[in-house]
Amino acid sequence: TQTRREVCALFRKIGFTIPEGPELETEWFNFDALNTPPDHPARNEQDTFYLPDATPVANVSRRGAERYLLRSHTSTVQIRTMLKEKPPLRILSPGRVFRRDNVDATHSANFHQVEGLCVDRRVTVVDLKAALDYLVRGLFGSGAQIRLRPSFFPFTEPSFEMDFTSPDLGKLSGKWLELGGCGVVDPEVFKAVGFNSDEWTGYAFGFGLERIAMVRSGLDDLRHFYQNDLRFLRQFV
Repeated sequence: TQTRREVCALFRKIGFTIPEGPELETEWFNFDALNTPPDHPARNEQDTFYLPDATPVANVSRRGAERYLLRSHTSTVQIRTMLKEKPPLRILSPGRVFRRDNVDATHSANFHQVEGLCVDRRVTVVDLKAALDYLVRGLFGSGAQIRLRPSFFPFTEPSFEMDFTSPDLGKLSGKWLELGGCGVVDPEVFKAVGFNSDEWTGYAFGFGLERIAMVRSGLDDLRHFYQNDLRFLRQFV
């Protein structure tokens, strides 16, 4: 919670609003509107929590019958916001997400993400990098740096994995650590929400809040956050 508040405060300073959305979603918001193809591995029932088709009855909308699921990322809030608001816009969407991961020191079936979206005219990778530089320096010290490694996500093109390093991380100082994914919004996403991609461009990014909290606190097991051990929790009061 402390990490979430700090990240939100950083982005409010540069004009981002903080909308929220439902944790129970449909396939269209979670996958289709984000240009995720029907055969993408993320849509597999081994990765995503789907509700049984009869509980409740599959949602029927102008897009046809859709299954309900527990959202696997907070990008669904970006889609909902773009359907309601006209650009330019800057939003940050923190919240709980759900994936069929085995629980261990670095994975959980229920964790927290924060995702950012900026849509305006002539937005480029330069603007994306500036926002991410601002983020890591605000969280990890003025000496923090980032690097972008080419990657692939259905909803951004080009896409990158973001790593960062900082001289202020104790035993981790000077090491490159992966933080999350990012990229330039794919025109197919704008098409899904009715934005003209010839006029508007944008960037998006997303990362896990637990990951940030672990690095800043020097923890090696995220399960400590959820065991309600007062000896542990009192360190953060």
